[in-house]
Amino acid sequence: MSGVYGFLFQVYPYVCFMVFIAGSLIRFDQNQYTWKSDSSQMLRAGTLRWGSNLFHFGVLFLFFGHLIGLFTPHSVYGVFMSAATKQMLAVVAGGMAGLVCFVGLSLLLYRRVFDARIRLTSHPTDIAILVILWVQLVVGLITLPYSWQHTDGSVMLVLADWAQRIVTLRPVDATVLSGLPWPYLFHVVFGMTIFLLFPFSRLVHVWSGFATIAYLFRSPQVVRSRRLNLPAGHDQPRQQI
Repeated sequence: MSGVYGFLFQVYPYVCFMVFIAGSLIRFDQNQYTWKSDSSQMLRAGTLRWGSNLFHFGVLFLFFGHLIGLFTPHSVYGVFMSAATKQMLAVVAGGMAGLVCFVGLSLLLYRRVFDARIRLTSHPTDIAILVILWVQLVVGLITLPYSWQHTDGSVMLVLADWAQRIVTLRPVDATVLSGLPWPYLFHVVFGMTIFLLFPFSRLVHVWSGFATIAYLFRSPQVVRSRRLNLPAGHDQPRQQI
């Protein structure tokens, strides 16, 4: 099993990251017309509004929560917060966001599978990625009771140390992770797999969502009118340029 853990937690993260970056760039360069979320709102609005809003609110909270929680060194937050306090904060806040995301994602998956019109116009990968996200979310919620069993924050420190070693290209001892309960390991591996599948699904539209932030810093567009040179007697319409 040491070889399996070595691959999953020492090699697999870099495989997923390279496919995530390179695949996204290649798809943007070669297949820009497929770079979209393929909204089904025109077919049936109904539960889409609630499902989409709840899902996006929850998943964004969870994404940035995981990002900050895993990659912030203990020395940074340890000055004003213990590892145990941070873990309880993550359990409570993450649990509430997870439930919100679960409701929204379940609504989206339900309408995608059980609404005949939407199912017939859906690509198999559309349903597959929703199922994968749903399973990942459920396993994430399953980790919450395990976190209540060890409130000292030890597991959180182990996972954070592994994640920080991966991004800083430092050696990783995969055997340390082998002693963790299975939901944590499944959640980590499945999460990396989502990044592996990212370029081949509709999830690529996430890049566009973050890219819109650039519009906040774009210089304003100047719009003015000019007169056209028309023969005498004609009205002078104004053309916007």
